[in-house]
Amino acid sequence: MQMEYSADSVVAARSLQTYMYIYTLTATFWTYDYASSLDQELMFLLQSRWTKVKVLYIVTRYMPFLLFVGHLYLNFIPNENPNKCLTLSNICRCFKLILVICSECFFILRTYVLWNRSKVVLGAMLSAFFAVVVAFGSILFSAKTIALYETSPIPGITGCYQSSGSVELFLPFVLLFALEFGLLSLTLTRVVHSWRSTNNCLFVVLVKHNIFYYACGLLFSAANILISLLLHDAYNSMFEEYAPSKPAAHSH
Repeated sequence: MQMEYSADSVVAARSLQTYMYIYTLTATFWTYDYASSLDQELMFLLQSRWTKVKVLYIVTRYMPFLLFVGHLYLNFIPNENPNKCLTLSNICRCFKLILVICSECFFILRTYVLWNRSKVVLGAMLSAFFAVVVAFGSILFSAKTIALYETSPIPGITGCYQSSGSVELFLPFVLLFALEFGLLSLTLTRVVHSWRSTNNCLFVVLVKHNIFYYACGLLFSAANILISLLLHDAYNSMFEEYAPSKPAAHSH
């Protein structure tokens, strides 16, 4: 006898499947990206001297793997234990917070150097950074944003989702967007000054200072704000891991 499922259950099941496809596809491309540059990666890791910046780079570069493993496992675990989903999700949130901290530290260091190691600029950036990190972590692990997880009653649909995500979920990305916009503005100011003083091609100067990676991180933060506000079920967390790990990981 065929069972009838509610429209909400069908929509949630589709969101889980879409979420799984996107994460699997992204993990595949991410792995290919690492494999295609493995020789350069090994050369950099083995030949360069160990510094704090190198450790920061390694954490930023390889932390996404832990996030992908955690989320892919969430997508394929048996669908009768929502409490397990909550535990794994909180672990992934810890990884996410570490990744955000390391990624933004990269941007702050680059901006600090561009501004000729100005202590005033560094102080302003660090003050904003610490405020954002504290607020980001507080919101990310607050009781309001850690809603109960649900599983699909439809056979063959694995994984779990938050059916009633909180509107507060978009706030961490608003804070991140504001911080990245400030760093991008500071960087653009120095880039334009460098362009005027050297008379080089503006495009070359922009590429040299990785402006497009900064803009990419800003774009993903903006996308996460809209997705968190407009979408539900598994859809609203599809691109959380993409901001800002990809830009920072390639900025060396």
